Amino acid sequence: MLPETEVIVGDAVIAAVAARAAAAVSGVARLEPGVLGLVGQLARTGRRLWIGQEPAASAGVRVRRTGGLLSLQVDLALTASAHVGEVGRAVQQAVARAVTEDTGAEVDEVTVWVLDIEPGRS
Repeated sequence: MLPETEVIVGDAVIAAVAARAAAAVSGVARLEPGVLGLVGQLARTGRRLWIGQEPAASAGVRVRRTGGLLSLQVDLALTASAHVGEVGRAVQQAVARAVTEDTGAEVDEVTVWVLDIEPGRS
């Protein structure tokens, strides 16, 4: 009989999976890390490069774990022709599905913040 094991997926992995899923949604121009996100991303990237590993793209995604609950915040910019509500819901669904399928972690909440709309880009 095998001993019971627990696999814990790191926040950086969850953020990278979420970022990839969000960026693939039609109408998303790019992920927006914001000031706090840029600082965190810079620190993570520096650590990964220091040990000789390529950092996974996760800018624009914040992961929070509270009392066993997993919450994600995705900050992004949309194309000019995108419908904010439709794209927001599509990002929520794509992120929750990808994180659960790729990591086994159950997502309790995905909050989408639309920080910009790119003029002229459709």
